[in-house]
Amino acid sequence: MKSVLIRLRESRNAVSSAEGAIVDYLLKYPENAVNFSIHELAEKTFSSPSTIIRMCRRVGFDGYKEFRRAITCELAVRKQTENEEKREISRSDSMQEIVDKITYKNIISLEDTKNLLDIETLEKCVELICKSKTICLFGIGSSLCVARDAYLKFLRLSKPCTINDDWHSQLLQARNMTKEDVGLVVSYSGQTVEVLECMKAMRENDVPIISITRYSPSPVSELSTYNIYVAANESTFRSGAMSSRISQLNVVDILYTAFANSEYEYCLERLSKTHIDKPKGHF
Repeated sequence: MKSVLIRLRESRNAVSSAEGAIVDYLLKYPENAVNFSIHELAEKTFSSPSTIIRMCRRVGFDGYKEFRRAITCELAVRKQTENEEKREISRSDSMQEIVDKITYKNIISLEDTKNLLDIETLEKCVELICKSKTICLFGIGSSLCVARDAYLKFLRLSKPCTINDDWHSQLLQARNMTKEDVGLVVSYSGQTVEVLECMKAMRENDVPIISITRYSPSPVSELSTYNIYVAANESTFRSGAMSSRISQLNVVDILYTAFANSEYEYCLERLSKTHIDKPKGHF
């Protein structure tokens, strides 16, 4: 399923100024796209039909007709939840309201990410992981937490993987990789300078790269062999990278489970062997 509104929102900062005017209008009045012809939309946005077609193709649609059909279906699905999605944290919120709002935003981010996932790309990523000699993980800040979660998961299955907490070590790791390895990069913004340096080093060694990043043209997506896109529905406290982290962790779970499923009997054996029992008498 191609989620129109998510793709428009995530691509907003990467389009031209002329296309940006169209995106802004559609995000503000998405229901108008259902009824407007391409010429009517061009008139409303002070643009041209050709600019609208370029914008549609930039966000993954063949043309305006496909774009309009997709947004019609999406608006029908979202009709009941549209007002809920706009809820934001306020200073007067009670603890119950905070619980409800944050949980809801995380659920929406997971649903939006599901709509961005490309099954064929996921299958190729899992195949790449299976064939790789070592998975090398990269991430800075909150993305490092996601990368470490992936490290612990693949470690249980005896899949060789490495991770380093500081950037200099990650860069050395990247420079020592070969084309038999695979780099798994986590960067929601797609513009983290330290991560980009590591990716350039990997590219010099012909290392295949899988990125977990937002749906928007970025340096990270350009350097990657495969991009797995995630969405986020961040609250006012964006510095916490809350819903983006949840979306990224969900992708890690998908890759891990698909990998385990591809070698089911062996991975089941490894899970049993690597299970750590809690010492008796401890709670």
